[in-house]
Amino acid sequence: MNKWVIMFKGGVETQEFFSIEMAHTFEAEGYNVYWFDLLVSQESSLLLQSFLEQNRSDKIIIFTFNFSGISGEAGLYGDEWNTGNLWDEYELPVYNMVVDHPLYYHKAIALRPKRYVQLSIDFNHIQYMKRFFPEVNASSAYKGAKPGGDSVIAARDEDYFLPLGGTGINLNRDIVPDKDYLPLDERPIDVIFTGNYTPPQTFEKYLVNMDPDSREFFHQLVMENIDRPDEITEKLLEEKLIREDVAYDTDSLRAVMPNLMYVDLSVRFFYRAKVITALADNGIKVHTYGAGWNLAECKKPENIITHGNVDSRKCLDMLSQSKLSVNMMPWFKRGAHDRIFNSMLNGAGVVSDGSEYICRCFDKTSILLYSLNDLQSSEGCEMLAEQVRELLTDRDRLENMVSMGYSLCIKKHTWAARTMEFIDKCLEIMV
Repeated sequence: MNKWVIMFKGGVETQEFFSIEMAHTFEAEGYNVYWFDLLVSQESSLLLQSFLEQNRSDKIIIFTFNFSGISGEAGLYGDEWNTGNLWDEYELPVYNMVVDHPLYYHKAIALRPKRYVQLSIDFNHIQYMKRFFPEVNASSAYKGAKPGGDSVIAARDEDYFLPLGGTGINLNRDIVPDKDYLPLDERPIDVIFTGNYTPPQTFEKYLVNMDPDSREFFHQLVMENIDRPDEITEKLLEEKLIREDVAYDTDSLRAVMPNLMYVDLSVRFFYRAKVITALADNGIKVHTYGAGWNLAECKKPENIITHGNVDSRKCLDMLSQSKLSVNMMPWFKRGAHDRIFNSMLNGAGVVSDGSEYICRCFDKTSILLYSLNDLQSSEGCEMLAEQVRELLTDRDRLENMVSMGYSLCIKKHTWAARTMEFIDKCLEIMV
């Protein structure tokens, strides 16, 4: 019996890149990969139906990111299917790795196939799903579930946790043949940031249909989360509702949660700019690869060297030519961002805010951690810039940090490692 993984291309560029990275390991482990093209979903569905009919006796699974292919796409969903969608028609198991907070996907969650596993990159996201969508992890298709009644899941939270992985462009030694990565002395860029910037006021569009009191409520919540950057936004929302004596239950709170997109994005980009401008305003030049950095308010904008929007491969190329990579976590307080792993795997030192997971994986010998709380004062911003400046001038310390980070990531934090973790652990969740 042949083994197949259906994966998706033609959607979000980064997610296609992740899929391609995972596909290499799937194939090395004996799986065939079938690519579904989301750009021509209707036509692709016809080809997929033919493939499924011809391979009914094979073992077939679906692996996707952020609900691509399982959120109502033409040809995959509709009245032509007795079950409402192609995946249920063929009773196929779907594994979905959600790389953002699930509050962004309430509508897509409602469209999920029956045989469905949601994998999260942050333990807080798992708790969110257990509270607001307990039925997602209580399907009779899951290991330990009781058929025909209330379900009890034998799988642990850890089984649904699958962090992002990293990619090193020289892992096969085909760019720098005699070394793992380009030596620091040969790297032309001192400090880099790979990621977009959007001014927080842009996100006011999420509030346009609200009454003035509700808009003010969420404006205040943004400020509260800026003042308390160690807290997850949904916790502060609930505290504020209690403090203002607003009655709610789980259903009404779940209905409000998508409005937190405004808060999540506003706070995230506030601090993303804060980190970069803290360095730039204190004399450190930062090369940015991502759209929008010309819009950041900065006292010394000449120190933010903008290179515009680039794809995933270009980001990796530039990380491989940089001494230090700056990261600011997208509010993953118990998870990680692939920017950290990508940087380490390409020989760059990492400067980042922390998380429970990051602190478990790395220590001060392999990463320079800062606190978002410190960025609330000019003294804290100056301190961060000074730490970066000292690290750049302490060659032995930086070289050791780069070596330690690379060694840890090459063992545990590549996409190959994540794919093996999925095969060895996550596949067992589904009966």
